[in-house]
Amino acid sequence: MEQDRTYPVAALVLAVITAVGMAIAGAPLWLALAVLLVWAGSLWLAVASPPPPIESATNGSFNRDDMGQFIEHAGTPLLVTENRRISIANRSARNLLGAHILGQDIRVAFRHPEAVALLERDASGQATVQGLVRRRDIWILNYQRLGEELGVIELLNQTAEADISRAHTDFVANASHELRTPLSSIIGYVETLREDGGKAPPETRAKFLDTVLGEARRLKNLVDDLMSLSRVEAEKHDLPQEHLPLRELVESAARDAAGPERQDRLDLDCEGGIEIRGDARQIEQLIRNLVDNALKYGAPEEKVSVTLYRLPEGDAELTVTDRGEGIAPEHLPHLTRRFYRTDPGRSRASGGTGLGLAIVKHIVERHRGRLDITSKLGQGTTITVRIPTVAQTAEEVS
Repeated sequence: MEQDRTYPVAALVLAVITAVGMAIAGAPLWLALAVLLVWAGSLWLAVASPPPPIESATNGSFNRDDMGQFIEHAGTPLLVTENRRISIANRSARNLLGAHILGQDIRVAFRHPEAVALLERDASGQATVQGLVRRRDIWILNYQRLGEELGVIELLNQTAEADISRAHTDFVANASHELRTPLSSIIGYVETLREDGGKAPPETRAKFLDTVLGEARRLKNLVDDLMSLSRVEAEKHDLPQEHLPLRELVESAARDAAGPERQDRLDLDCEGGIEIRGDARQIEQLIRNLVDNALKYGAPEEKVSVTLYRLPEGDAELTVTDRGEGIAPEHLPHLTRRFYRTDPGRSRASGGTGLGLAIVKHIVERHRGRLDITSKLGQGTTITVRIPTVAQTAEEVS
């Protein structure tokens, strides 16, 4: 293309005005002319000189080493292909697919129909690939063609987003089922009483009304636990700052959970002088949930032990132990899942919502603590909560 040599008129006019101004101000005429000539000459050279040519990655200037260094430390897996073979794979890509993919044909490296179909095309594009590395993972593969020989592959991990979406779907389905069951029972008994027209015996009506009342309370407990879980999750990343004397809080909340009729089954052994940074309302709820569960599912004639000690490393350790039937090992990893029950019939009969331990888990996480559950069939279950004390958190901040 012919070089554009249009002279910058505005800049030249400015140079002339400057030279005239210098002459009017009393500068020697030769000096004003010299400034005008130098300025005009530099402008002419800038316009007349052609810009340096820009080489494209597709015209033979591709430098594999430079590009490899440029993308090596990117957090996203990136690969470069030459003639449908992988010539560059950054560290993230090698960790994901293995270092052996370098030099391989793309069909051998990916071994996935959707991925191979996209990479064999002569145009850029995108594909969603399931099970690229593990059975349940989901990746978005972006492919950008750079001329006839080169291509760039970007892999975006969508597994976490898909898991969150699936968890939300499961939660809504489970919550709907749990809400529907007591509502159906209430509606059925109320319709029966209404259609009866008062002809049923008083003891039958009383039994029906007791059932309606029990189901309504169960429904209220479920709604309360759903609201509690929502609040705890919303505050999960806010570290509490209130200093709490733990002994008084544990003993008070444990007695509240037991109530007057179960006080004699409590065995409290709490060390004093332990303070944590915590949310008093949530810590009370944690203790009530653990003690109530232990009293419900422990043997009725056996005591429930609640202990609180300061560990040598400084953590506050709270344990709640029942002496009941225990829990089978296969159930232990799932106990903190929402609506998970080892015995659904018994849990519902005792008024359980299936959310108690899920709430406990989120409260412990908010307080930067640790939750452990151990159990032996025929011997009982122990739940242990460890939370950093005020002294420990102060040391961490300092």
